[in-house]
Amino acid sequence: MFDSLSDKLQDIIAKTAGQKELTQDNMQEALREIRRALLEADVNLRVVKAFISNIKDRAEGENVLQGVNPSQQLVKIVHDELIELLGKESNPLDFSGNPNLIMMLGLQGSGKTTSSAKLAVKLKKEGRNPLLVACDIYRPAAITQLKTLGEQIGCEVFSEDSQDVQGIIQNAINYAKEKGFNTLILDTAGRLQIDTEMMAELLLIDRIFHPAEKLLVIDSMTGQEAVNVAENFDAQLSITGLVLTKLDGDSRGGAALSVVYCTHKPIKLTGTGEKLNALEDFYPERMATRILGMGDIVSLVERAQEVFDEKTAKEMEKKMAKAEFSYNDFLKMQSQMKMFGSMDQLLGMIPGLKISKDDRQKISHEGEKQFKRIEVFIQSMTPEEREHPELMNSSRKKRIAQGSGIPIHDVNVFINQFEQMRKMMKGFSDVKKNMGSMMGKMGSAGAKLTAHQMMKNMRRFR
Repeated sequence: MFDSLSDKLQDIIAKTAGQKELTQDNMQEALREIRRALLEADVNLRVVKAFISNIKDRAEGENVLQGVNPSQQLVKIVHDELIELLGKESNPLDFSGNPNLIMMLGLQGSGKTTSSAKLAVKLKKEGRNPLLVACDIYRPAAITQLKTLGEQIGCEVFSEDSQDVQGIIQNAINYAKEKGFNTLILDTAGRLQIDTEMMAELLLIDRIFHPAEKLLVIDSMTGQEAVNVAENFDAQLSITGLVLTKLDGDSRGGAALSVVYCTHKPIKLTGTGEKLNALEDFYPERMATRILGMGDIVSLVERAQEVFDEKTAKEMEKKMAKAEFSYNDFLKMQSQMKMFGSMDQLLGMIPGLKISKDDRQKISHEGEKQFKRIEVFIQSMTPEEREHPELMNSSRKKRIAQGSGIPIHDVNVFINQFEQMRKMMKGFSDVKKNMGSMMGKMGSAGAKLTAHQMMKNMRRFR
């Protein structure tokens, strides 16, 4: 996301390096380039003008701090203004009400029904008990789609063969109270365009049931049109927040940078992939950091905590310590890495990693291609071979090569690399164990080692 804008902003900022201070003369070209980059990213003209004006006011005549070059100072100014533009701070969902009601709004094709299912997945992870409510009485396919998604994620869907939307919602509320559901996600009807009939129905739902959240789902690929849609919905319904879908597919990012400024309503959630767990809370500061190529280590760590199971990790560690790490364990690790997200997204979150969009995509493509080859290779083994790598011999290798369609040379390379990895893991585990023992002795004896003594002890573990 934001790849095109990100690359251009980083290039523009780099050009200011070497200047002694930020002046009107040396800022003029930078501001012109930033304006062009934002317009090419399909950012609304009103937003561009305000953004440039704010940067200009803050940057001109500002003395460069000691040890901070102008390009670093410009990064700070642009970073702060991006945070302002994106909504200043994160806005969590409102879970008031018993049960809590979340009304999903949007045009057809915006990803409203899929986003409803993704939201249910997210809420379940957070310990809530959501119920999906099919409120689109005009498009039978919408109800079928919601039921299919509900089955996939293990979330119940409430629907009725009725044309009375208010009646369906009231019955869903009664059912939720009876069955213990604490959040209702109302998948309302979408339209190809904003019309009076649709708005009247939504207004009626709002006035009767007073949902805690009225979330407008917007396809970020629509660019500036997203602003028109958001402003119309907000004018009539006073939405509480926005959900931007397909943000992973929009390299420009114009919608995200425009809708908050134009509607004064926060982006609460973003869809960052096709998978049903690809819905994230929106953090303006983290997004601004990523746009400027500074990575997003906080989101990276949070995603790792979600994906990697602590119990499984400890079991893996024990196996590594005993050099019992198997091909089956390798497959488990690879499966968890897939849940982590695409390699392209992960590379974009690593701070200080200066890789262009094209290079990231190439690395991602090659890496995922290699993962698939390894999967085919391991699946061509017998269950016994997968669990006991030491059984591998030349005849087994030939059979595996034939079964997987992978050249015998590549099979040998992977097996050698796997064995080296096992030894390395065992070595790391030994160092960790010895270091723990040494530190324990140091603590109990109250000893203080010099740097020379420490290095001498460390040589024993090589």
